[in-house]
Amino acid sequence: MESNVSRIAINHDTKIFVAGHKGLVGSAVVRNLQSKGYTNIVTRTRQELDLMDKSAVDAFYSEEQPAVVIDAAAKVGGIHANNIYPAEFIFDNLRIQNNLIDGAYRAGVQKFVFLGSSCIYPKMAPQPLKEEYLLTGALEPTNEWYAIAKIAGIKMCQAYRKQYGFDAISLMPTNLYGPGDNFDLQNSHVLPALIRKFHEAKANQDSTVTIWGTGTPKREFLYVDDMADASVFLMENYSDADIVNVGTGEDVSIRELAELVQQTVGFTGELVFDASKPDGTPRKLMDVGRLTSQGWKAGTGLEKGVQQTYDWFLANISLLRL
Repeated sequence: MESNVSRIAINHDTKIFVAGHKGLVGSAVVRNLQSKGYTNIVTRTRQELDLMDKSAVDAFYSEEQPAVVIDAAAKVGGIHANNIYPAEFIFDNLRIQNNLIDGAYRAGVQKFVFLGSSCIYPKMAPQPLKEEYLLTGALEPTNEWYAIAKIAGIKMCQAYRKQYGFDAISLMPTNLYGPGDNFDLQNSHVLPALIRKFHEAKANQDSTVTIWGTGTPKREFLYVDDMADASVFLMENYSDADIVNVGTGEDVSIRELAELVQQTVGFTGELVFDASKPDGTPRKLMDVGRLTSQGWKAGTGLEKGVQQTYDWFLANISLLRL
């Protein structure tokens, strides 16, 4: 740990602001904090606090004076959304994280947890992805706008740490899924999109389901409540400029994932792979050695996680914007 960084003693009364608490990750972080006995959790909806408005963020920090900030706020989406809205993906994310990080430092926040993404790594980086591969090659073109914003967030945390002794840490989750996910077919990630596709195909008694791409790319998936658990664990135990990968260290092909979702949902038709659609990065597996050396590893297997996600989908289907 750097000598000029002062670490806060965190206890169950510590005031913690979870930015983006309505989202997939933020809601899981709040659940995790509550399950561990934290009693002073601060949240704001988008209507209550516009994170893209610097003066509003500064006023919020001045009023609430949180000791810890967990930044789970971001504009997110899959390949399609990143392709269609590149300007929003870079500009909105830069504004959100700049306001949160700078405002936190200036307001005297003592610990900042920045959540990034595995898409920060070069498209053709060696597998599994080690933290030191950051900025060693070209990014995946379909989501480079989001990736560049997240890289800027990492560098901002490191710069404020170096210059001001600000205890900001950066965590890089792999592909996340779970309760509260986005099931919109245009803007969602692959796993929730597959759950919805198979569910609707079963309901409509379709004979086939078409999957984008060849089915050969491999992806790693982390249940969101595991991500939240790692975030709180590292908030409590980690203080360093080096980024930390958060994942399972295991991956599956899109075909294997589709077959697992098909089995979970109970769709009995055929899978068709549309090779004219983009595959994205061929493989994205995280090296989680740095995380496991801290004493944490994921506890939810993919089969169990997909089942729990589908159960949540079924329980909340009437409330989802489908």
